[in-house]
Amino acid sequence: MTVQEVCDAVERLAPPGYAYSWDRVGLSCGSPQQSVKGAVVALTVTREVLNTALRSKANLIVSHHPLIWEPLRTLRTDDSHTALCLDIAQAGIACFAAHTNLDVVPGGVNTVLAERLGLTDLTPLVAVPQAEQIKLVCFVPESHLADVRDAVCNAGAGVIGEYTHCSFSAPGVGTFLPGEKARPFSGLKHTVNEEPERRFEVLVPKARLGAVLAALTKAHPYEEPAYDVVPLDGTDRSISLGLQGMLRRELTLNRFASHVRQTLDVSHVRVVGEGNRRIRRVGVLGGAGGSEVGSIPTEVDVVVTGDVDYHDALNAQDRNLCVVDAGHVGTEKWIVPALVRFLEAEFPKLKVTGYDEPDPFRVVTK
Repeated sequence: MTVQEVCDAVERLAPPGYAYSWDRVGLSCGSPQQSVKGAVVALTVTREVLNTALRSKANLIVSHHPLIWEPLRTLRTDDSHTALCLDIAQAGIACFAAHTNLDVVPGGVNTVLAERLGLTDLTPLVAVPQAEQIKLVCFVPESHLADVRDAVCNAGAGVIGEYTHCSFSAPGVGTFLPGEKARPFSGLKHTVNEEPERRFEVLVPKARLGAVLAALTKAHPYEEPAYDVVPLDGTDRSISLGLQGMLRRELTLNRFASHVRQTLDVSHVRVVGEGNRRIRRVGVLGGAGGSEVGSIPTEVDVVVTGDVDYHDALNAQDRNLCVVDAGHVGTEKWIVPALVRFLEAEFPKLKVTGYDEPDPFRVVTK
C-alpha cells in the first residue's frame, strides 16, 4: 500500500474539510506514492517517536498534532525542531496529521474520551462552522438511479441522524442537443432529445462534497452530468467540538474527579467547583479546551478538558460550571490506540505501532 492509501483511509474517518481553517492537517513530509512498510501512531511527533519508527522499521508516522505548525524559516540543525524535521526527511519517513478534523467527527478524539469515561446518550457540545451542509441535486436516468444513490451515499452523503442513504427523487423530462464531438449516453446528435429522468436530491456535509461529487461523476452514465449545489442554513449535528453525555449514576464532583483520574490514567487532575456538587451531565473536550468554557451549554454540570488557565477557571466559576482539567495529553492520548485499531482493521497486513506519549509535566507534592 502507499502513503496516499493510508492517508485516504484516515481522511474517510476525519475529512480534512472538517479541520479549522488555521489548522495544518494532512501530509507534511514524504511522498504520497511512497510504499508503506510500517506505521507509527502518535499524539505528537517527537524525537522519541522518530526513534520508535526507526526501531520498528516504519516509514510512516500518523499523528494528531501536525509535525510542522509554523513555517520553517531556516534549515539550521542547531534548532531542535528543524533538526527533527530534517532527520525525519533524511530517514525517508512520511508524516501525516489529522488534528482538529479528528476532534470534531464521530469516532474521533472526543468520542473516544466520552466512551472512556462511560458516558451515555452522547450529543454535541459546541457548534462549529465547518459543520455546514449543502443539498446536492442531480438528474439521473431511472436505470442508473440506484447506482448513483449508492455511490454518493457510500461517499458520505444522505446521513440524517441514525439513518443513512436518505434521499428524494421525482420524475421529470430532461432535454439536450449533443454536438459533433459529444458522446451521448442516449439520443441523437444534432437533435433536441427528450430523456425521462429522475431529479435526485440528497444532503451532503460540505466537508465531504469533493468525495461525493467524484463518486457521482464516476457512477453517472452521462458524459456531462448536470447537478446543483445548494447552500443550506442547517448544520450536521453529528459534527461538534466536544460532546456531552450522561453518567450512569449521579456522583459528587470529588468522586467524579477521582473517576476521571483513574480512568484516564493520569497522575492528577485539577478541579474547579465544590467537591460535594452533584454531577450527572458531563461535557468532554479533549486537548486545549479551557478557552471554550464560555461556550459550554448551561445544562452541563462539569466539563472534562485540558489546558485550563486562571481566567478560564474564573469564567467557569462565574457560570456555575465545574471543570476537571486532566491535561492536554491525558484527554487526547486515548485516540492513539483507537487509531491503531482503525488502521489495523483497514490494513490487516500493515504493522502498526502505537506510541504512548508521556505527559511532559510531573507533580511535586513535597
